[in-house]
Amino acid sequence: MNVVLIVSDTLRRDHLGCYGNETIKTPNLDRFAQRCAIFDKCYSASFPTMPMRADLFTGKWTFTYLGWAPLPRDEVILPQLLRGNGYTTMAVVDTPFFIKNAYHYDRGFADFLWIRGQGSERREVNYERRYEEDYCAPMTMTAAEKWLERHYKEQFFLYVDTWDPHEPWDPPNWYVEGYYPDYDGKVVPPCYWDFKERGVEEEDLKIARACYCGEVTMVDRWVGRLLERIESLNLMDKTAIIFTTDHGFYFGEHGQFGKARMEKGQWYRSPIYEEINRIPFMVYFPGIQARRIDALVSAVDMMPTILQLCEVEIPETVQGRSLVEILKGEEEKGRDFVVSSLPLYNPGDVTRAVDAFERNIQEYVPATITTDEWAFLYSAEGEPSELYNLKSDPKQQNNVIQEHPQVASDLHQKFVTLLEDTNTDSRFIAPRQHL
Repeated sequence: MNVVLIVSDTLRRDHLGCYGNETIKTPNLDRFAQRCAIFDKCYSASFPTMPMRADLFTGKWTFTYLGWAPLPRDEVILPQLLRGNGYTTMAVVDTPFFIKNAYHYDRGFADFLWIRGQGSERREVNYERRYEEDYCAPMTMTAAEKWLERHYKEQFFLYVDTWDPHEPWDPPNWYVEGYYPDYDGKVVPPCYWDFKERGVEEEDLKIARACYCGEVTMVDRWVGRLLERIESLNLMDKTAIIFTTDHGFYFGEHGQFGKARMEKGQWYRSPIYEEINRIPFMVYFPGIQARRIDALVSAVDMMPTILQLCEVEIPETVQGRSLVEILKGEEEKGRDFVVSSLPLYNPGDVTRAVDAFERNIQEYVPATITTDEWAFLYSAEGEPSELYNLKSDPKQQNNVIQEHPQVASDLHQKFVTLLEDTNTDSRFIAPRQHL
């Protein structure tokens, strides 16, 4: 079984037609979804960009011990295991943090191609853009296509990772005009704070969202081209294809414009609501029954799932659970709960999260513990907590923690147990030991 794993950064689940959006144009992913098992309750674990990739490669809750940091040399990782079992392993990536500053996320790949343009070199690369093909997502998908043309007869694992639709949102104007007809090319940067406090006008928020939607549609077009190439190479009957993201983004929901709250080298309390941590996860493999799956699953489950599909032994280091039995319809039940969290920090610590620049942690940052019914946002003893009933309040507008203290207590205990079971450093457990 070959594997193509596609990650599109910052792609909100509710901005895809196959997840219910009737406005944003994603025809290619929607067609692909008709052949897939679609997970309706998949949640990110470690947040944001590189911590999620650490989970994806290790199958572990890495937020419990690894910050936004290089991938440790002793980690047992997905591409390494597949390469050791005869797979040709290749990564085509434009997300800019994989290899910079010796982060080692290229380890285990027989070859690794970094597409320049999403990092500090962006202005230089943007200056050279003339056609849509010169944008990063198109370049990344095209490079993946070309690699497949050379290696399609081999047993392969192809990892494709584009940072789009991450900000800055500057797709070709014609994509934005479908959502904002009078678009004049303005690029609106997120304030990473309460947008009203920062004086962001409602109209600018609309422009930013339109540009984001335009990038979503652009990504869809080029992912569609890659999927078409897979089919034209007659690979569909021997290839598993997985599509997912790392997290979403706030465009005014909960008053926020960004995915966290930070300013001037400081990181503040940043709640993780459904717009951030509920992510798309679609799986295709030969013979799969296309359907929607209601089981609660986590991003940490992706790595062992891929290993089992490839008939590679899952190492004891893995903390995630293979979903193959669920995918095949042999099992229905998912997890009792999942956890989504920034790497654990205490006030005074330093994080490089979001863009690799150092920021001082000013406040405890909440983790979100999610079940089929509840979402519990908890940071540390004595800090504000939030509880939402996802069935009656899916947009998380009504904090009911005062009405349901036992639910909050039970979910808090699940969180603490996970920290203890994963041998989390006591300096992180201690302030989180009690509600």
